[in-house]
Order: sequence, then C-alpha cells, then structure tokens
Amino acid sequence: MKTTRRRVTHLAIGAAAMALVVSGCGGSDSSSDDTADDPTSESSLPDLEGESIEVAAVWTGAEQKTFEKVLAGFSDATGAEVKYTSTGDDIATVLGTKIKGGQPPDVAMLPQPGLLAQFAESGDIQPVNEDVAAAVDENYAAIWKDLASNGSDQYGVWIDASNKSTVWYNQMLFDDAGIEAPTTWDEFVASAQTLSDSGVQIPVSLGGADGWTLTDWFENVYLRTAGADMYDQLTTHEIPWTDPSVTTALETLAELWGEETLVGDSGTALQTDFTGSVTNVFDADAQSAVVYEGGFVAGVINDATDFTVGEDANFFEFPAVDDSEPSVVGGGDVAVQFTDSEVSQAFLTYLASPEAAAAMVSTGSFTSANQNLDSSAYPDETSKALGEAIVEAGENFRFDMSDLAPSAFGGTVGAGEWKDLQDFLADPSDVEGAQESLEANAAKAFK
Repeated sequence: MKTTRRRVTHLAIGAAAMALVVSGCGGSDSSSDDTADDPTSESSLPDLEGESIEVAAVWTGAEQKTFEKVLAGFSDATGAEVKYTSTGDDIATVLGTKIKGGQPPDVAMLPQPGLLAQFAESGDIQPVNEDVAAAVDENYAAIWKDLASNGSDQYGVWIDASNKSTVWYNQMLFDDAGIEAPTTWDEFVASAQTLSDSGVQIPVSLGGADGWTLTDWFENVYLRTAGADMYDQLTTHEIPWTDPSVTTALETLAELWGEETLVGDSGTALQTDFTGSVTNVFDADAQSAVVYEGGFVAGVINDATDFTVGEDANFFEFPAVDDSEPSVVGGGDVAVQFTDSEVSQAFLTYLASPEAAAAMVSTGSFTSANQNLDSSAYPDETSKALGEAIVEAGENFRFDMSDLAPSAFGGTVGAGEWKDLQDFLADPSDVEGAQESLEANAAKAFK
C-alpha cells in the first residue's frame, strides 16, 4: 500500500492543466552583474553543447509530461541532451539492477530520504558540489538540506514537496450547518459535532482500511502537540513510543476517534479505504462532510466525483493544537547523482532554481519547497495554497514519519504501526495498550 500512496501523491490538483504563467522562466539576462554571481541563475550554467545526461524517476503520463518541461528548460539553458527513463513505482529495485549492471542513470529522483541514505552509504551516489550546495542554500529552508544529506555530506536537491497537512470538506454541508473552516483542534471537534447536530450521518470520514492514513493522522497531531524536535526523536526511535508525548497525541486523537457521533462506527471506518473515505464526502448524497489527507485528495475529487476543487470542495490546514505553530507533514522527491560529472552537477544546480520549480508546478501536479518561486507559477488557487503552506512552514516541515521508519514498522500492511493504529481506532480508550504495542513493534524494527 505504500506504493499506492506514492502514486496518488502527485495526481493533478488543478481543474485543468494550464500553460506556464510565470514570465522570465527562460533565465535572466546574462549581462546582469547580479545574475552572474547568482548560483541559481540559468545564465550561470555552463555551455554543455554535445553533452548528454540520463535522468530516471517514477513518473509516467501527465506527471512525466510536466517533468519534461523541466528537462527542456535545462536543455535550452545548457545545450545538453537529456534522456528520461521512467522506472515505475518500484524505483529501488530498478535502480539496484542498473547499479549491479554497471549502468545507473546519471541522475535519479528518489521518493524517500531513506533510499538516499541507502545509496549514500553504499557509495553509489555522489555528494553535490559547491554550486549545487549554494543554490540550495539560496532557495530552500535548511530542513531541505538536512533531508538531502547523509552524515556531513549533502547528496541531493528536492525537486518537489507534497503537503499532507490538509483537511478537505464539502462546502455545501458546511454552509448548511452554518460553520466555517476551523483553525484549531478544539474548533475542529466542535465543528464535527455541529455537523452531526445538523444531520450529517458521519461528519468525519476515516479511511481506516488503509493503515497509512492513520499514521498520517497521528503524525500531524504529534507534530502539533509535541513539536518538531520531539517528532525527530520519535522518528528515529531515540525516544520510545511509551513516552508521555505519544500519550498526549493519542489522547488528542481519541477526542475525535472515540466519538461515534463524529466518526461513525469504528468497524465501518476500518472497512473504508482511502478512496472511499474521499468519495463519502464528495457525493450528491454525502454521508460525511470532512476527510483528512494530503493534497492528493484533490486528484481523487477530480477523478472520482462531480465536485469541483476550489468551489464546492475546499480544504483547510490541519488545525493547530494548543496554539502550536503552523506545521506541515509531507513527502517529495529528491534528485541525486550516480555519476559525478559536470553535466550532472549542472543539472542539480538547475533543479534548485526558481526557474525549474516554476516549470515543475506549472500544471498543478506538483508543489515546491523553493522559497524563491513566484507563487503565480501555480495554475490555480488550490495548488498555490498547498505550495505556499509548505514554504511558510519552513523549519516546521517534517517528512512523513512512517516513510522514514523501517518498513517492517512504518510500511507493512497488517503489521507494525499500521496495525497498531487500526487497533487503536477500534478502541481509542486503550491509549496505554496502543503505546505498548507500538513500542514493542518499533523496538523490533529499529534493532
């Protein structure tokens, strides 16, 4: 099911693909003294006429076409020929086979920091040079450099970033209940109760059949109740799952999950998959009004319902808990180089630029953490808001915790964290039991 989540992350967010709307994406005037010294400017890239580079990523279809805009921008700026190879979802296996055969791509887009660490420790990928590092420093918050590093070496550039801290709602049902999008957890729970009182059968739709949705719930609540530093410690199992900070997060979740009038019968929730949890909300005879999941919910709405994102289907940021700072849990793809060549380093430098980010977000299929991206590059207000939230989170962005954990704990159907949180959804009163089970499974996986 991890693969399923990976592929839905970049479904189109906007109602329709639009041409790139940012001017100046062809690069700055090379005669400018400022751009000559700017490591992110296209004019600072070398002339690579006659050189070639192979780039690999998971993307196919519409996503591939979007990424090809980025590749074309690099080719136009440098003269280099770019060959794109789609690996499909099983990128780790495909790259492993190519490495064993002595023919890895020059650059690949990896969907997880753990995969970057694996290739770095095996010596298969190469650290970035000073130009790439300078471009990242210029355009990204420090957390993105950390996520692209292993030990003291930086290995990559985050070409996209997904926002998994969004709560989607049926605008008509909110209007009928006389409520607006909540900003705090207490308001969120109260709004769910108001929806119930107004006749909504199951105010908050849970996709508990897919355990990964529950890990995402926990991660957002934990980041807001425990803070970023504690989040980092729990992610690496420096603190146990029996820690009081986990108790607080689970008790907070129980305020919602433990109320049948708000989330329905737990048995029904545990039989509802992710897609079903979305369509339950955005249906002509909707039984639910709210569903939590990432920005990729918009793609399901567009593909599987008659609702229109930004009109009768909207979202609000995951609510603050006890005045917590704005935070975002998410994912993304990081570009790394298997060959340490001038063209590979130049390509990574280009990927860190606002120009590359503008091409990447131009259709609404991707969002970016590039702080110097003009947000008018997004084709619609929804994708723009999703991207802006990532940038505004800055150092309070955290990568999906379960994706960083060993797969035996954070990514296995019917086991580890997925199963433990499903059991907790079945009985939200047993916080202590849930913590003990989570800790026992984490301890085994992190050996």
